[in-house]
Amino acid sequence: MATITLKGNEIHTNGNLPAIGSKAANFTLVANDLSRKSLTDFEGSRVILNIFPSVDTGTCATSVRTFNKTAAELENTNVLCISRDLPFAQARFCGAEGIENVIMLSDFVSGSFGDTYGLNIIDGPLEGLNSRCIVVLDTDGTIIHTEQVSETVDEPNYEAALNALK
Repeated sequence: MATITLKGNEIHTNGNLPAIGSKAANFTLVANDLSRKSLTDFEGSRVILNIFPSVDTGTCATSVRTFNKTAAELENTNVLCISRDLPFAQARFCGAEGIENVIMLSDFVSGSFGDTYGLNIIDGPLEGLNSRCIVVLDTDGTIIHTEQVSETVDEPNYEAALNALK
């Protein structure tokens, strides 16, 4: 269990992020067009998992915008933005913001992604949502960088995530 905060108040996740050097667990999530996407769909490319509670909050929206801007410049890299938001909300946000370089995926069906990756918030006002995390994978699905953002309202360390790809 990881201890994080929400505006200084302690909350917890159901586990800890997977270890650097381990293989990323496969998952199936729902895309904005309601199709199913699995990690295996991205085999052979590097992957940044930008995970957050809800695209309808300022910090979450900023992380999607930031990765959308940098994703266009990344070679052989997919940025997957993952939350428990409904695909309709994700699509609305992307349309309104002109988001085209990242792939929005929803864990709304079962929350199994958050459970498997140890980042499901288990108490406090955001209970049931994903905590703010970054997981970076190399082309064979090995985890090369992780970040569990300790204060939920803070942005992730974008530079560290991008440097892991160098």
